[in-house]
Amino acid sequence: MTSMRDRFTAVTTAALDADERVAVVLADIGADRFAAAAARHPRRVVNVGIREQLLVSVAGGMALEGMRPVVHTYAPFLVERAFEQIKLDLVHQGAGGAVLVSVGASYDDADAGRTHHAPGDVALLGTLPGVTIQVPGHADEAEMLLRRALGATGTHYVRLSEELNTVAHDGALTIVRPGAEASPLVIVVGPGLDDALEATRNLAVRVAYVTTVRPFPRAELAATGTDDVVLIEPFLAGTSSAEISAALAARPHRLLALGIAEPELRRYGTAAEHRRAHGLDAAGIRRAILAHQESKRAM
Repeated sequence: MTSMRDRFTAVTTAALDADERVAVVLADIGADRFAAAAARHPRRVVNVGIREQLLVSVAGGMALEGMRPVVHTYAPFLVERAFEQIKLDLVHQGAGGAVLVSVGASYDDADAGRTHHAPGDVALLGTLPGVTIQVPGHADEAEMLLRRALGATGTHYVRLSEELNTVAHDGALTIVRPGAEASPLVIVVGPGLDDALEATRNLAVRVAYVTTVRPFPRAELAATGTDDVVLIEPFLAGTSSAEISAALAARPHRLLALGIAEPELRRYGTAAEHRRAHGLDAAGIRRAILAHQESKRAM
């Protein structure tokens, strides 16, 4: 299966060839992927070296000149290290913004240690007004979201991962396993849908899928009629809890937020081992949902 990052390289390279407004700004990471494009477009493929704050500031300058810069590196270097520059040079100046594309997700490179883990990136960017945050779970979704971001304005964050769902989906909130309207709704964000579907096999729940979390599809969630939500996010647990509460504010509801509750794991194993440790594999998700259902019966 094609990786999200390979698809990102292909889509962005094609955009460089087709649109003179598009530029790519790198901080060494990924430079080899754009070597051929840099030879064709030396003024629009810029490698600033390991200077992540400068990475974003250069993109801000390009945006001021009417360009559509694509900014790419690992999530912790892009979002956490350069957060002030994203806040000021892209969002605050309101000059068209940029397309921020990260790799590494929360723990894709788990064995690289805490420096390469970024479970808080979506929560952090969610504090900035008007930033669109997209979390694809399949290479086809990554391509679709990247194309939309390149053709849009404002700052978009596209969070690529090595974890992939088997099937791609489109839509603000897609029901992938229907059920009775009164049944609980399990909302899965990006990677992890396959585990969630396996975890909920034979359970009386519906399963929905979301890739764009800011703006969150509040109206679509409210229209499901649910009053019991299990939210599964591949980053900091509870990142979108306020969005769920806002969508369902008109009626009493229950919410179980699953995600990375303890980011300081100090045993750097594989990504699969981290997912299991965080309770985000099929067995962990099922245990949490069954406990959530049992707590409701005990009320």
